[in-house]
Amino acid sequence: MEPFYRTIIGVARTLFAAQGLKFRISGAKQIPATGGAVIAMNHTGYMDFTYAGIPARETKRYIRFMAKKEVFDNKISGPMMRAMKHIPVDRGGAGDAYRLAVEALRRGELVGVFPEETISRSFELKEFRSGAARMALEAGVPVVPMVLWGSQRVWTKGHPKRLGRTNTPITIIVGAPIEPYEPAAEMTAQLHTTMEQMLQEAQKDYRHEAGAYWVPKRLGGSAPTPEEANAEDARVAAERRARKDAEGTGREAGDGTGGEPGATGNDPSAQ
Repeated sequence: MEPFYRTIIGVARTLFAAQGLKFRISGAKQIPATGGAVIAMNHTGYMDFTYAGIPARETKRYIRFMAKKEVFDNKISGPMMRAMKHIPVDRGGAGDAYRLAVEALRRGELVGVFPEETISRSFELKEFRSGAARMALEAGVPVVPMVLWGSQRVWTKGHPKRLGRTNTPITIIVGAPIEPYEPAAEMTAQLHTTMEQMLQEAQKDYRHEAGAYWVPKRLGGSAPTPEEANAEDARVAAERRARKDAEGTGREAGDGTGGEPGATGNDPSAQ
């Protein structure tokens, strides 16, 4: 029993009801009732992880999500994340997060990951990283694919939040577990293909508004194409790196270190 996590889920469901969110969930029983598993999800909005935990309650399970370290550093969200046993990811030292995730899987936990690593601006599946497959292989557990559709309408990159009563429909589909096999690259490719098919299934009966920002280009929306979205991601990443470099240079000038090895701001992993 995890009273705190259960209470948070209860509060979240109350908020979802107040928002009028309409969930259509299928395949929830594909989530193992016992034992470890990697839950691999697509990523279209900031609220995805809050919705992805709902199907796991069908089998009375809790998902330990891998989330960026900054969320754990926050004085409000940090204690909550730790109490729910989520896993912090430091972009400068992701190896620690990987180790913690494998340990959790071996203990029989469900670990939630986004193989795309970041929100897809096109709302199409981005290229997958191999971490989900590698964790499954090392821990000897299956990967359970999950897709969400409609969550991008609530809050996504580059668009205003819509956290009021929007009556937004959200589809969640859970697929059959994929047992781990070598090589990890082939397993990752199978996972991508499977989730692409599941995503198209979720979109098939969903009502899409012509020209809407949250609708992919191929479905008549105004979302950027995958190529345009990747270009925008690259531009934003370059700006972020330049900003961090500028901040590091400013600190070096201010503390008189002159950029000596080990000086504050010199190590990119510390940014």
